[in-house]
Amino acid sequence: MAGKLDSALGYYENALRLRSQRQQILASNIANADTPGFKARDFDFNKAMQSAMSQTQDANSLPLVKTNPVHLSSQSIVENPSVFFRKPTQNNLDDNTVDMDVERNAFAENAMRYESDVAMAHHDIKELLSVLQG
Repeated sequence: MAGKLDSALGYYENALRLRSQRQQILASNIANADTPGFKARDFDFNKAMQSAMSQTQDANSLPLVKTNPVHLSSQSIVENPSVFFRKPTQNNLDDNTVDMDVERNAFAENAMRYESDVAMAHHDIKELLSVLQG
């Protein structure tokens, strides 16, 4: 039963974790907009999500045995996404590559998608509960 719940909700777990990581990176970019020499960073959410989903499927296909109670479980395996430096859109004298318009748009879009994923996960959980309760 737990395996079926994991497969039903695993997408949302990975998506929300990656959206949260991206939000932290974008917030760091905005916070360092006036820092000389700061390079804006980001990652490709779609590639990171595909990687996370393939890792989750691989982890679910091979049952792992815990030989010690302090070992971590195989669930919730999401690799850190490959972060890259964003290409500068404008030249700055202080060598800072943060473009506030780009960062604000990316931050708002990511926040909106995070909220959308939360709403969809909530909807799916309610449907699962209604099925379980009959």
